[in-house]
Amino acid sequence: MIKNKLTVAVEQALPPQTHRTETGEAIPVAGSRPTQTDALATECWVGIDVAKAYLDVAIWPTQERLRVPRDEAGLAALIAWLQPRTLTLIVLEATGGLETLVAGMLVEAQFPTAVIHPRQARDFAKALGVLAKTDALDALVLARFGQSIQPEPRLWKDEEHQALAALLQRRRRLVTMLVAEKNRLASAHRQVQADIRITITWLEQRLQALDDDLQGQLRASPVWREPDALLRSVPGIGPVTAVTLPERGTLDRRQISAWVGVCPLNRDSGQYRGHRSIFGGRAVVRTALYMATLTASRLNPVIKAFYQRLRAAGKPAKVALTAGMRKLLTILNAMLKAKTPWQPPEECRA
Repeated sequence: MIKNKLTVAVEQALPPQTHRTETGEAIPVAGSRPTQTDALATECWVGIDVAKAYLDVAIWPTQERLRVPRDEAGLAALIAWLQPRTLTLIVLEATGGLETLVAGMLVEAQFPTAVIHPRQARDFAKALGVLAKTDALDALVLARFGQSIQPEPRLWKDEEHQALAALLQRRRRLVTMLVAEKNRLASAHRQVQADIRITITWLEQRLQALDDDLQGQLRASPVWREPDALLRSVPGIGPVTAVTLPERGTLDRRQISAWVGVCPLNRDSGQYRGHRSIFGGRAVVRTALYMATLTASRLNPVIKAFYQRLRAAGKPAKVALTAGMRKLLTILNAMLKAKTPWQPPEECRA
């Protein structure tokens, strides 16, 4: 029987089994737990479940476990515990920023480390029949995920990238709070309207100060100044979109489209042909790209012509905008790869 990749991955991740000889002697099969004496020499995968206070660590296939505090001392103990082992990959979940320090120190210690989406780990656990959920179980599932799926380790961002990412995250939260306060003002009692207006004014001031800080960081950094200038030369691209794009110029057009989440995915089964729609990817980047495409559909001659052609062909506005997002993203990625500024086609120059 021919097995597909998913079947093989699930079978490899199932609990180890043994065969027995006619005399009843147990013989371990591939994937079974090694003895304690050769545990350090065994090729292994590590899963780390990151919580606010503790890190739960599990190693597959030896199934060794460790719990350490999520602080400098705990991370030092973790690295010392991992050093003598033959590690193939360490897998963590993205947990709203709690994993940043952990992944950073692991990469600094030159361990191959991959940070995956929590949905991937949970779906994998369900495929294995692991329905219970504890920190220790999650760590073991992550280790088995690393062995079976083998996600590619990502390059860790340097200090400048992390600082800009923190500014962008803070800006998004301020925008969310500002929109919420403006929505409250419309239906608020007059007794609290003055207080809401004061809050709105303060949030707008903080947002402006944060934008100034962001621009200062970009102007001071030679690493970001050149790519930022290239992207800002495109009509419709502002400062926020310019620094929000992921993996700038390092992926091909299909990879970056899937990374952002603007690829139309099939929904087919047998003779049924379902509706194509986008799914997954980075919602934050997609939001910034949507606003940029909305502006580009009016100001950018290439995106404007592309959008109008789709609308004339009967495509709904949101479908045409989504297609425009992918086209704009492809253009921006190609510009960063070739390090060339915006050059509209001859027919669009006037």
